[in-house]
This record gives sequence, C-alpha cells and structure tokens, in this order.
Amino acid sequence: MSTSLKKFCKNLIKVDGFILVDANSNEYIIGKPEKDIPIKLKILDKSLHYKLLLLPDLYLGQAYTDGSLVIENGSLTEFLEIAMKNVGRGDTNIYATIIKKVFGTYRYLTNFNLIKKSKSNVAHHYDISEKLYDLFLDENRQYSCAYFKNDNDTLEDAQQNKMNHIIKKLNLKNNQKVLDIGSGWGTLAIEIAKQSQCEVTGITLSENQLKYSQNKVKELNLENQVNFKLMDYRELNEKFDRVVSVGMFEHVGRKFYGKYFNKVSHLLSDDGVALIHTIGSVNTPRDPHPWITKYIFPGGYTPSLSEVTNPIEKAGLIVTDIEVLRLHYAHTLRHWKENCLKNKDKIIQMFDEKFFRMWEFYLAGCEMAFKWGDQVVYQFQLTKNYRSTPVTRDYIYQ
Repeated sequence: MSTSLKKFCKNLIKVDGFILVDANSNEYIIGKPEKDIPIKLKILDKSLHYKLLLLPDLYLGQAYTDGSLVIENGSLTEFLEIAMKNVGRGDTNIYATIIKKVFGTYRYLTNFNLIKKSKSNVAHHYDISEKLYDLFLDENRQYSCAYFKNDNDTLEDAQQNKMNHIIKKLNLKNNQKVLDIGSGWGTLAIEIAKQSQCEVTGITLSENQLKYSQNKVKELNLENQVNFKLMDYRELNEKFDRVVSVGMFEHVGRKFYGKYFNKVSHLLSDDGVALIHTIGSVNTPRDPHPWITKYIFPGGYTPSLSEVTNPIEKAGLIVTDIEVLRLHYAHTLRHWKENCLKNKDKIIQMFDEKFFRMWEFYLAGCEMAFKWGDQVVYQFQLTKNYRSTPVTRDYIYQ
C-alpha cells in the first residue's frame, strides 16, 4: 500500500516537492523539491499508508496531532504550502471525493443545529479557555478575519480596520438600535457604541464570552448603551435599525439558512441595514472538511455564494453590496499561528503537546486554505428597500 501512496503523491505534487518516508523507512522523492535540504514527511504508523490515500483531509491532521506523522527539515506550514499549491481548489483524489460525499451526506441528514445543539457546538470551541485566546488573538480578542490595508499593518491595526470598515457599511445614525448576532467577546458592539450614539444589543451562546463582554462594558461605563445577552438569534422578537453579524453565519447550518435570513428580515426595520460577514467558498457547494468538523468546529459549514443568495432573496431582502475579502484571512491566520508558536510552551503547559499540534494544524491548515484553496470572506450588505444606503460606495471610504 505504501507504493500506492507514493504513486498518489507523485501524481498530485507537480510544483516543488518533499521526501516521503513510509513506515518501513523507505524514502521516496516526491515532485521536485526546491530546498537544498528537502522537507521530510515521515510516517510512523503503517495504517496511514492506506488512510492517507483514502481520506487525506481527515487523516493527515489526525496523524500530525497524535504524532504518527512527523515533519523534518521544515515546518508544518511549509509542508502544507507545498500540498495546497498543488491541490488548489480541487479534491486530492477520487477516493477522497467519494468518501467525503458519503460523509457529507450523512452529516447533512443528521446535522440539526437546533438551539440546544448550537449552544453545545459553540461551547466546544469558544469555551475552551480564555487564557488560550489571550495568547494568540489581538488585545481585544477579535476572532474573525482582519482587514489589512497595508503589508505592514499589525494584527491590532488590521482588526481595527475591519471594525471601521463594517461600521462604515452600516451607515449608522445617532440613537439607532443595533443588534450584533454572535457578539463574541463584545469588541465590535462596544466599538459601535464608542463611534456613535447608538443603543447596541449583543447576543452570544458562549457563557465565557458573555461574562467577559459584560465585565468590559462595566469597565468602560457603557451599561446604558450596550447590553449583552445569552440568547439564540431565533429567540429574539424586537425591531432593530441595524443588524450586524461577524463570523457567526458559519455556525448556522445549511438547513437553517432560510430561517436565518427570514429572522434577519423580521428583526430589521423597514429602512434598516444588515451586514453579514462570513467565511465562504468560491467553489460550487461542497461537503465540509472532515477534520475541521470532527476536531474544531462541529456543526460548522462555509457556504458557496449561490447557497446564500437564494435564501436572502426568498426572505425578501435586497443585496445592496457584496464584498469578497481575498487573502485577508490568510494574513490573519498567519498572525494567530505565529503568536501560538511564540507561546508554544505556555499552551502545552495549559493543555498538552497533542492539543498544541492540533491547534497548530488548525491554524496553519486554514491559512493555506485561504492562501491557495477555495476559502474567502464574504460581506453581504442587506436592506429592505433601495434607499436605505447611498447609491455609490464612496461613503465606505470617506
């Protein structure tokens, strides 16, 4: 089976390359390595000879995490860059395509992101440890794609750019009511309050994030302007002049897109504006990444553009602006990954070596997916009538 894996790798890798060392210590040159001392991918478990052939999207990350696959003469990022430069927006092979299709169909049929399930999915990722997020996010704990105007922007600069960009698109007026769906650690809601005289409500399903947000509001003496609640968006029944949601739509679930946009329409006033910021795919609809689903974001899904526009239209909403942020998330993830690597010893002390490798693979893998694969960020500006926003985009950049 190791010879089949060798053949698979050689067929896949046409640009750059590496040395594959199988579990029997046989070495194979894959592609045309550009480094004088090529990266080595060492397999320590014979079962990986067929697992990596059948479903590399799952077993590569799993093997790196448990230590049965080791990278030498280079970093995980360097190896994943070689792989993703060659895979690009496609699938690795026909076996992986078929297995992912079966897996994806089963998951679609059994994935009910009901209120209780959504809360547990959020807790799985966001309630791990506040100290962990302090070690790799910016000082305001923004856990979504930043906006890099310049190559030398710091992570803090780019996250502030992102908030300013979104606030401009909301076209806020004083004394408006604003809803932040999936408010996270509250940074955007608080920034909206600082930049306007608006009344802001933020809702989250994470108990840790709720406590942090509420404490932050008290510290800043903004209790009369900002209110955070532990609540699912489906439980709200108010009207808002502005609705914003950043990095939450990925957790809605494909079956609930219609209900989500119907709810946004119901919550939005007749002359209101909504801004939905979500990870998405530039490909046609495809099944979720099996490793990410199993270990990082259960219940998560990054939609194609076509999957989002149809339920928007059916909800009676008008798309007044769509922006595609390309590469910005790759830069964001690179900063997060580098911060994690700097704090490797602290993270291992908090958890263990296995957790660190899992987290490194998550950040590095996603970085490469945004750099070479099909992943982008979509920002949808939605209204109920043509006159809710200016007729040109100039106001966004003034």
